[in-house]
Amino acid sequence: MEVLHNLAFGFEHALTLQNLFYCALGCTVGTLVGLLPGLGPLSTISLLLPLTYSIPTGGALIMLAGIYYGAQYGDSVSAITMKIPHASSIVACIDGYQMTLKGQTGLALFTAGISSFIGGTVAIVVLSTMAPALGEVGLLFGPADYCALMLLGFFCVSFVSAGSLLNGLAMAMIGVLLGMVGTDVNSGVARYTMDLPFLMDGIGLISIALGCFGIAEVVKNLDAKNVLTPFNGKIKLMPTWPQFKRILPSALRGSVVGSILGILPGGGPTIAQFAAYAVDKKFSKYKHEIGTGCIEGVAGQAAADEAAARTSFIPLMAIGIPENAVMALMLAAFVVKGIQPGPNMIATHPDLFWGLVASMWVGNCFLVVLNVPLVRYWLSIFKIPYTVLFPAIIFFCCIGTFSINNSLEDIYITAVFGLVGYLFMRLNMEAAPLMLGFILGPMLEENFRRAMLLSRGEFSGFVTRPISGTLLTVIGALIVWQLVSFVRNFRKTPALMPNPNAPIAAE
Repeated sequence: MEVLHNLAFGFEHALTLQNLFYCALGCTVGTLVGLLPGLGPLSTISLLLPLTYSIPTGGALIMLAGIYYGAQYGDSVSAITMKIPHASSIVACIDGYQMTLKGQTGLALFTAGISSFIGGTVAIVVLSTMAPALGEVGLLFGPADYCALMLLGFFCVSFVSAGSLLNGLAMAMIGVLLGMVGTDVNSGVARYTMDLPFLMDGIGLISIALGCFGIAEVVKNLDAKNVLTPFNGKIKLMPTWPQFKRILPSALRGSVVGSILGILPGGGPTIAQFAAYAVDKKFSKYKHEIGTGCIEGVAGQAAADEAAARTSFIPLMAIGIPENAVMALMLAAFVVKGIQPGPNMIATHPDLFWGLVASMWVGNCFLVVLNVPLVRYWLSIFKIPYTVLFPAIIFFCCIGTFSINNSLEDIYITAVFGLVGYLFMRLNMEAAPLMLGFILGPMLEENFRRAMLLSRGEFSGFVTRPISGTLLTVIGALIVWQLVSFVRNFRKTPALMPNPNAPIAAE
């Protein structure tokens, strides 16, 4: 009952005309930011942060939060329609774009919108009921625990990859090697830079994502010579009841996964989308269809994406520790307004805390109203001839890449990975495991080094700590289970079984 009372108190502040305006403004700007490749909430919030000086405290925080989780709504549109992802919508390219090729773009976009609403709602419930307790849980994770968690993440490769496990592992290792390019954080030594100054800071995630997905898809369509538009003049927006029954379980599973991973530093929407996709490929009734344009492949990752964006506020507001770069900017916004997030924030500023929590649900409703009716307008993109559309796609990819560091070299890197991504397509190699390895590799290396420094070179710390020991046990069980499944499937392969009707060769 106390939670309901606090939420009612929060809605009193969130439903004022002023805060409703700032919430709607943040959601609208966030959606537009999500549509443009490369331009994410980080750069947008950094540009708008000085404007918050003249905006009331509650309205400023509500607007910046709306930009963040609104961008998670919008980024799936470009990923599904044109295979141009943001960092948090890489997985949406797999099944979402396949649904577009089947003429089911409207259904895919509606699924992403309604799943994001479910994920956001679940995360808001978690945020309002368990924020202080879950914030303390995040503090329990040490470097060894994060290292074990990253290792567990690498086992998602077998689920993210639609091809063979060997190809998926090979692509993940390529991603790990790409993640090592740049200056070593601990020693300051340049690694794999080939003495090129623009590689000293490493390769950008957006450059690889836009190249391997967006540019590569354009090259593939141009190489096909018979470009067919996926739009057939008919728009199927609302799912049937059987389809909705398939969306709901995946959205709920993704909401749980995203809510958990959003709490952990280094997690967030980028990691949550891969984890939710892996869970769906393991537990969904239609797991064999995922990867070929399946509705579950869109629903789970969209819900996890939005849930992780909301629960990312838990470490910030409960213990005062930002878990990613966007939350660091949010912390700066709090400090600018003279507020110190932490355990005492709920007691000292209950109007801001509960008003922000309540505004997230209001923003959730705004985003559904804003995005679902616009699906028909997004589909009008496919009425444009591809000879006109593909230069626009390349143009926005270049603008998005350039806007991150204002560097022409980033555009060159994107072009190179566009050709590499096209080569991967011709070889039937999935780009999603590469992205997973690129994201997890540097995090695994960094936490492994920290753990070894703290334990003075002893590996026993990975086993003696309860969290890392449990995660390593789970990894061991998964390895054994995968080996047993491989042997079982190997024995059941018809090509390898003797044919009783085959003639016996004469001696």
